[in-house]
Amino acid sequence: RDEGEAWLSCRSPGKPTLYGSLTRRGLSTEGVPDIAASEGFVVGEVTKKSILISCPHENVSTKFLAPYTTFCRIHQKSITCLDISSGGGLGVSTSTDGTMKIWQAANGEIRRLLEGHVYDVNCCRFFPSGLVVLSGGMDAQLKIWSAEDASCVVTFKGHKGGILDTAIVDRGRNVLSCSRDGTARLWDCGKSACLGVIADCSSPVNGIALGTADSSLNLGTPEKAPSEREVGTEGKILLLAREDKKLQGVGLQSRQPVFLFVGSDAFNCCTFLSSTYILAGAQDGNIYQLDVRNTNAPIQIIHRSGAPVLSLLPYRDGFIASQGN
Repeated sequence: RDEGEAWLSCRSPGKPTLYGSLTRRGLSTEGVPDIAASEGFVVGEVTKKSILISCPHENVSTKFLAPYTTFCRIHQKSITCLDISSGGGLGVSTSTDGTMKIWQAANGEIRRLLEGHVYDVNCCRFFPSGLVVLSGGMDAQLKIWSAEDASCVVTFKGHKGGILDTAIVDRGRNVLSCSRDGTARLWDCGKSACLGVIADCSSPVNGIALGTADSSLNLGTPEKAPSEREVGTEGKILLLAREDKKLQGVGLQSRQPVFLFVGSDAFNCCTFLSSTYILAGAQDGNIYQLDVRNTNAPIQIIHRSGAPVLSLLPYRDGFIASQGN
């Protein structure tokens, strides 16, 4: 707004926080806002969709982006999870309003309402085909849905607590889930059966990530020959982000522990940057980068704010993190 003000703060670890403000002084002839910053801050490039602000004293700058598009009619309350199909055409999301919906990514138009879980749905994701959705809820059930007609094709039962995250093995003949009950399980979609408990942690598992392991890594050998219903588990490592401040790596086919890293707070999420580098986000705002071949010490700890790290996603040469602030 004209004459409108926005607050700024610049915080470097171990130093006092610098506070300031931005003021809009009207529009330029091109229709771009004319924005001035208070002492200690400098406004760089301003476009209709972004403002670049720097703090010379700390030698840092940040680009603030306006939303490209906003969909406000899909859900009535907070959105807890979302995914976009591999082709980019469809989105699926869950909310604290108790609903799970499929919508068109281009315009937010709702296509399907997926109903069948009791209580909250915590997680949802598309299979690689983009035609099928996997979801997990507080009712301890894992469900597979048709994105075309919203029918629930399969329900997996076996967890004793709410399901917090899922992963899909290769093209999706097998899927994985983790739960508040402390276990991560592997499921066979064709026979809707549990193929095994991959890990039992005696602490809630908040997030999982599946990756192809670096060839030099010893993933262990299975105690008994894997079932022929297990497809694509060889050479894969499963990461578990645990509530008890531990990040664990487990050989998917062997069910053997590969590493255990202890962090500063509960781990909420994890992801692979490559076959060797992984990231994990903690409740205290720390993001750990680790090398799976040697997890004794992190490569780096990134700390932008003390807000919980809720999700992580590799992107180009870096990653995207969302935090609870």
